[in-house]
Amino acid sequence: MQLSAQGLTSLFRTIVVVAVAAVVMTATPSISAQNSVPPTARQAATMPQFAAKLARGASRVSPPAAPRASYKRPADALARRNRGWMPGGNDLYDNGPINGTTDAWTINFGFVVSDSFTYPSGANSVTGLTFGAWTFPGDVLENVEISITSSEFGGTTYFDGVVNFSQSNCSGNQYGYNVCTETSAFSGPDLQPGRYWVNLQNAVVNDGDPTYWDENSGPSLASNNSVGTIPSEAFTVLGNECLDPAGQRPPAQAKAVTVPPSPTQTYRVIYNFTGAGDGADPQTGLVIDAAGNLYGTTAGTGPGQGGTVFKLSPSASGWRYSRLYSFSGADGEGPDSLVLGADGRLYGTTYGGGTGDGVLFGLSPAGHILPSVFANWMETLLYSFTGGSDGANPNGSIVLDSSGNIFGNARAGGTNHGGTLYEFTNGALQVLHAFPGFQGDGNIPIGVVNGADGLYGLTSRGGANGMGTLYTTAGGYQVLYSFGPYYQGSPVNLAADQAGNLYGTDSFIYRCFGVGGADVFQFSPPGWNATNLMSFESDGELSPRVSTDASGNVYGTTDFGGQYSEGSVFKLTCCWTYTELHDFSGQPSDGDMPSAAPVVDAQGNIYGTTSAGGAYGQGTVWEISP
Repeated sequence: MQLSAQGLTSLFRTIVVVAVAAVVMTATPSISAQNSVPPTARQAATMPQFAAKLARGASRVSPPAAPRASYKRPADALARRNRGWMPGGNDLYDNGPINGTTDAWTINFGFVVSDSFTYPSGANSVTGLTFGAWTFPGDVLENVEISITSSEFGGTTYFDGVVNFSQSNCSGNQYGYNVCTETSAFSGPDLQPGRYWVNLQNAVVNDGDPTYWDENSGPSLASNNSVGTIPSEAFTVLGNECLDPAGQRPPAQAKAVTVPPSPTQTYRVIYNFTGAGDGADPQTGLVIDAAGNLYGTTAGTGPGQGGTVFKLSPSASGWRYSRLYSFSGADGEGPDSLVLGADGRLYGTTYGGGTGDGVLFGLSPAGHILPSVFANWMETLLYSFTGGSDGANPNGSIVLDSSGNIFGNARAGGTNHGGTLYEFTNGALQVLHAFPGFQGDGNIPIGVVNGADGLYGLTSRGGANGMGTLYTTAGGYQVLYSFGPYYQGSPVNLAADQAGNLYGTDSFIYRCFGVGGADVFQFSPPGWNATNLMSFESDGELSPRVSTDASGNVYGTTDFGGQYSEGSVFKLTCCWTYTELHDFSGQPSDGDMPSAAPVVDAQGNIYGTTSAGGAYGQGTVWEISP
């Protein structure tokens, strides 16, 4: 009987353990389910069970050109560029752009990812959320459980609910995933100034697959409940705070007077991109050599293509096009800048490609030239960014010094996760500054220019007001100016004249009022305060870009607005007269949406690109003669 009692006791214990285990497994995701999903998307891409799903994915490319009317929506244009982001009247907090190339962290199968956000001032009502997601090809994210709390994964809970999301702006990345913008609208809490946490979990996908929250570089640190502290994530908290544009934006300190262009001025399109082997969607500025040849880049040539570098040469019969190089991914993807060296070589960066985080490259003519519009210049892969302390996703203007050293920015990565300022010399890359390096420093840098005594650059975030900074390396790295807090928008680009002045642009939108616009401003030593030269307003977001000529005139483009809402070309002459040189009218006879500053040759001819429009809807190169 004693043995039977022991046997019954053992059997009873077994039944209890099995029953408890069954209850636990019913209440929470199974251990096997959790373990079957690795913490990051890049790890999943290397595993056999996920590789087959990703095989349908393509290399990260720019989405195909849309009909002309779509380019009247600047938000679409910004998504296509995949660069930068602008604060808005209902963007209560923006944690930075969707990266799409670094990594992403799963938010389903029992995993929770939390990231912090801070309101600097004023009570705000949360009305929605956007975030960047990596999904398998064909998958649609249906809903996510969102909570807003006082600390990561807990503390005081201000909101907790399952929220539906709409998916947009999807494009494939180099790992095979679709990287998408997910947007929700919900009735959230009223929050006072302070620090909070947004937590995403229990995501539901139509195919039951993992989905991931995109990792980016600014300006917070996040946490994953399975691994602890991780890099920050891409998201925006939406709300109903509105700033009255009439009450918040000061008038231009140097009032610009509009004058008509010269009656002898002529405008013409000198090349229409077809979207075939010649490329499509030129988004960077042109470079002019001593012979008057123009060099530029396109963002893509079609699915699976990584962009091109091209040349336009003047001749008696017109401009002759040559494609100098076509990127394929491992050698770079998405060219983002171009300069001409004293040695006759072209140097530039690509936003992606290489090992995945962008490259620095050089191009040189081959020993012989084939009799074809598709020339055979040779690429030298100077450096492939790793996404570590060296940075990721080089972008914006780069410069060369007299010794041929290259200086530029990587907008992501770096020791402090806010991008880097780098120098490439003697075959090696050196980080000169990791953003943000101290309290009040900027982050997410957007290109550098050569000043009279050193490098100068802008950041699109950070600084004393969180709106970006102007910085220099002259006399050691220092912040010269912080944008914001209210009347200035997010910095867009920077140019320098020969007298030591700097000229820049910003972009803003007040979505509550349906008003957007931009400014052109001047910085001058020694105070480096911003003087507003010109302000634009429209019913959409503007992203003007400016350059200067040898006489100190400022030339610029707007990618939206003008008579036909397709963008414009303008000129500012001291002190200060505004001349509108051209309003783009779009496809089929004209370009649409210029995405780079114009350039001016020694004879006063102005050249530039449009990222859309033209005879084939794939962008143009244009000329304005004095």
